[in-house]
Amino acid sequence: MNTGSYYEPIDEHRYKPTAHASGAWDPAELHFSPLGGLIVHAIDRHLAGRPDGGLVLSRISFDILGRLALDECEIRVESVRPGRTIELLEAVVLIAERPVVRARAWLLGADDTTAVAGGGAEPLTPPDALAPWPLASLWPGGYIASLDARAVTPPRPGRTTAWVSTGLDLVAGQDVSPLAAYVALVDTANGIAVRQPPTAWMFPNVDLTVHLHRQPEGRWVGLDTTVTFGPTGQGTTSTVLHDIAGPVGQAQQMLTVRPLPVTDEGP
Repeated sequence: MNTGSYYEPIDEHRYKPTAHASGAWDPAELHFSPLGGLIVHAIDRHLAGRPDGGLVLSRISFDILGRLALDECEIRVESVRPGRTIELLEAVVLIAERPVVRARAWLLGADDTTAVAGGGAEPLTPPDALAPWPLASLWPGGYIASLDARAVTPPRPGRTTAWVSTGLDLVAGQDVSPLAAYVALVDTANGIAVRQPPTAWMFPNVDLTVHLHRQPEGRWVGLDTTVTFGPTGQGTTSTVLHDIAGPVGQAQQMLTVRPLPVTDEGP
């Protein structure tokens, strides 16, 4: 599972997922992580069609509106709030002509603030110094099987720090920005610090919001993740995001927590 891609292009706006994009609870569904990266890729292509305004993507929020079938999708991008120094874009993903994801991205002007840059967590132990972590022993699905995972600290319920990377391309035959490739791995955060076995409980996220104070670089995504379950079926996954050089931002996910139905064969 270390060659190939998560998506294949059909035309300018439509893409077909491969088996590597399949989800963890249902192989007939998409794992959201590569789809999130594909949305950023679609935004990049939308921006490439106009003069460079010097803006950088600094926040993107994804709302998952329904079931993500492992089927071809169309992505439409438009400007909601144009501007020379601040702009808001919206992307809508359609599967079978039905909106399934709505994303909004804030683009901010890029200035030299090196003199005042600082704050945030310390860099993580680099992945080359860590042993592989068989994440596929915890989760099924083509997407999880495609990952190279390295635990920074011993995984425990609700709290794990780990690196993830992949040898796959996001989109076959197309150049992909470092940001799109990075975001394509961020949604993995909800699977690295599970509080309960995924064979007994479901805790899918209904959204993902990524805030960045620096543009990430390199092929490794560092996830310093805490998962919290509340008493009435809601949960959160909160992550400090890293690249090899240090922290780049934060990610937040809202979870719907519920037990899997029990049958004679088990959960």
